[in-house]
Amino acid sequence: MEIENETDIKAGIKAGVKTGIKAEAKTGTDIENIIILNANTQVTGAQTAAVRHAAKNLHRDIRKVFGGTQQPGCQIRLEKPEKRELEELELEKECFRIGVREGGLVIQASDDLGFIYGIYEISRTFLGINDFWFWNDQEPQRREEVRVPGSYQFRSKPFRVKYRGWFVNDEVLLHTWMVDREKDKPWEMVFEALLRCGGNMVIPGTDQNARKYAALASGMGLVITHHHAEPLGAEMFARAYPDLEPSYDRYPEKFHGLWKEALERQKDEKVIWNLGFRGQGDKPFWADDARYQSDGERGKLMGELIQRQYDFVKGMDEDAVCCSNLYGETMDLYQKGCLHLPDDVIKIWADNGYGKMVSRRQGNENPRICALPEKKGEANGIYYHVSFYDLQAANHITMLQNAPEFVKKELKQVLERGGDDFWLINCSNVKPHVYYLDFIAQLWRDGDIDVERHRKGYVEKYYGLEESGQIAERLKEYPLYAAAYGKEEDEHAGEQFTNHVARILVTQYMKDHGKPSGELLWATDGRTLGEQVRWYQKICRDGAASYGEYLRKCMLTDALLSGKGRELFRDSVLLQVRIHAHCFRGALLLCESLLEGLEENYQGAFYHAGKARKEYLEADNALREREHGKWHGFYGNECLTDIKQTAWVLQGLMGYLRALGDGPHYYRWQREYLYAEKDRRVMLIMNMENHLQDGELFALMEAKLEG
Repeated sequence: MEIENETDIKAGIKAGVKTGIKAEAKTGTDIENIIILNANTQVTGAQTAAVRHAAKNLHRDIRKVFGGTQQPGCQIRLEKPEKRELEELELEKECFRIGVREGGLVIQASDDLGFIYGIYEISRTFLGINDFWFWNDQEPQRREEVRVPGSYQFRSKPFRVKYRGWFVNDEVLLHTWMVDREKDKPWEMVFEALLRCGGNMVIPGTDQNARKYAALASGMGLVITHHHAEPLGAEMFARAYPDLEPSYDRYPEKFHGLWKEALERQKDEKVIWNLGFRGQGDKPFWADDARYQSDGERGKLMGELIQRQYDFVKGMDEDAVCCSNLYGETMDLYQKGCLHLPDDVIKIWADNGYGKMVSRRQGNENPRICALPEKKGEANGIYYHVSFYDLQAANHITMLQNAPEFVKKELKQVLERGGDDFWLINCSNVKPHVYYLDFIAQLWRDGDIDVERHRKGYVEKYYGLEESGQIAERLKEYPLYAAAYGKEEDEHAGEQFTNHVARILVTQYMKDHGKPSGELLWATDGRTLGEQVRWYQKICRDGAASYGEYLRKCMLTDALLSGKGRELFRDSVLLQVRIHAHCFRGALLLCESLLEGLEENYQGAFYHAGKARKEYLEADNALREREHGKWHGFYGNECLTDIKQTAWVLQGLMGYLRALGDGPHYYRWQREYLYAEKDRRVMLIMNMENHLQDGELFALMEAKLEG
């Protein structure tokens, strides 16, 4: 952003907002022309529904900040200059200008997004309400008024990236959560935060949610685009025709009908049309249609169908913007020269889910093909993850485990390679990922970022100045304590590693402990289940030690904090460290259990499985403890990483081990831990009490062994 006059008046106003000191005018003219923002300030001139929505939010912010007063407040006027004046002002699309004129604050812009961004700039600069105020529970400082000098001028500059937005994906936490008893309110707050960050497009949810919330997102001013598995945002064939084989060869007209229906449904919205052809779900189409065996056949069909979709779109609107994801198998076909796209389609390259611009791991296959844009001069963009769900090692309810310096390096390379037309960021459920979302938003605005300065500013804005250095240091350390599961720079374990891999090993042990799990070939070449468990044990031992140390440091920091800063620290950094610490300890104990089970020490295996289960329950409890205020129920539907399911699987393992070691009569272990030594060997009656359930027996073991 740029200031038109030499003195950075905006910085002075910001200082006043933070400290409660009124920004003073610099000249006699300024003193005469001071305008006052207070509870009576009104926003006028909003012409469209999207701008009116932002103006309504600004009125809400004004009420939050200012107390009642009898003094008149200035108007905030929205003015769209005539074409000639726009040219003189050199106001580009989505840009705005704010200045003091005729006793009011005037926002000038050429389009809706310019006005919306200008409105949120006033909220941020004069009222002190930051982009993630809702998600970080920011309470603005209450004041009677804010005084703005008459010489104040602010002019925005064009964004570094043309289309910028979020994919609200794997949104299981948002899916069941309500705010003020309103189901749509969380989604509205997602879209508001995106607009405050300078975003202009969104995939407003996955599958049916995307259609449900498209009107809300569009009505707030965002451009709609689509999931790479749902071309044109069309209904999935398998849902529309559940009794038919999803084969284009057999039912081309039915596919065409679904595509045309999607065009008709979205014709009144601003859309970037995603073109593609995948299977019925997030998988290749040949998984549903085995007739296509060669890359040439697959690429030919995909290219023909993309061209058909393109023709449908352009037939409706010759100026329509189209894109296509080079993701997974699609990128492989494109780079082999088997897939051809229309020249003006934006090619969307994708990271691997861990922030590295290489192809994603598909099951046990991990070729790591470079996924950076190839040709400047063509329209290129990216699909990038701060949250990912792969049932292997990614992060979903915790922050990306790779450092912001690493993210900056990857995204700067994208810009250097011409990938500045389209950035779609997988934001998942937003709250766990606000730090990285804020970080990337500065990159899409400015094209560069000072990592340390951003971190310091982020902590000061949301946690407060007091002890901000301690919190910033803990935040900086977050990626440093991550456990590595591989040799590549991005191969650090998210919380799925300690949950999905744990469940894979337990399931394999219970199904057939004489064989290794085929689902872990991506990670280890262990030839037996025991070797796989020992590979996992080593990583979990390192992770448990690392996060144990990190948790101790975070607890010391927590003891120094107070008030809102302490609550937010507990909701964010401390919560995520607790999740990792408990899950790594649980996974390590699970390894001990499985190794003992493989040695047929079933009682020891049962005990360690119970200890592991307790750790996972502690991790789940950590989530639920942070459901205060409006966050009540936020983690209730945590069903993808699903820490509570890991505890449930371990409960099953305990029952299995007890059957192996104490069945079929289930009295020996009970006698051993319930009876005194003098009674244990007297076997006139096997047991005088009801048989203990697994949890009750484990509690006896724990009390005796650790008492």
